[in-house]
Amino acid sequence: MKEATTEELPFLDGKFLVAMPGMGDPHFERAVIFMCAHTPEGAMGLMINRPAHQLDFKHLTEQLGIEGEDAENGPEVLFGGPVEHGRGFVLHSIDYHVKGGTMAISDDFGMTATMDVLQDMADGKGPTKRLLSLGYSGWGPGQLEAEIKDNGWLICDADAAIVFDTPWKEKWTAAMRSLGIDPSMLSAEGGSA
Repeated sequence: MKEATTEELPFLDGKFLVAMPGMGDPHFERAVIFMCAHTPEGAMGLMINRPAHQLDFKHLTEQLGIEGEDAENGPEVLFGGPVEHGRGFVLHSIDYHVKGGTMAISDDFGMTATMDVLQDMADGKGPTKRLLSLGYSGWGPGQLEAEIKDNGWLICDADAAIVFDTPWKEKWTAAMRSLGIDPSMLSAEGGSA
């Protein structure tokens, strides 16, 4: 079997990966992943529809020694993926920027992984729209391309309303519907022509 390469796919920065039924990996069952970086060296994204039930923003800021009058109103903490659970990433609207700390992903999204963004959110000065993830989803060279070729993922444009305004339980269905797909009509069996 020929291995898929990034040359066969456009780079996926700022796109959604939407898990197909029957993907086979329980970490990614019904997952929606916002792709932050995709290069020939690999790919990195944040799962946007899995809460980290054991942790909330106030508890997280207390653990990190961050104080702020708005810590009660912080974002829900999500499980971004199975890699580096102890690392936090804030996916946010582009109205927020930390010099040397924010990566612009597209015209609508940025990502910051510094303590500055957590302090600013605790102080009520952070990004207007934001999503906080612990851990991330990562792939080595050619790995993601092979999973896509094997019908593990669908690709679509990221939608800020799905990322920031849709409840986590509804994001997978919303992403499927953005592709014009009725999720109830999908089969766990893939094929190729």
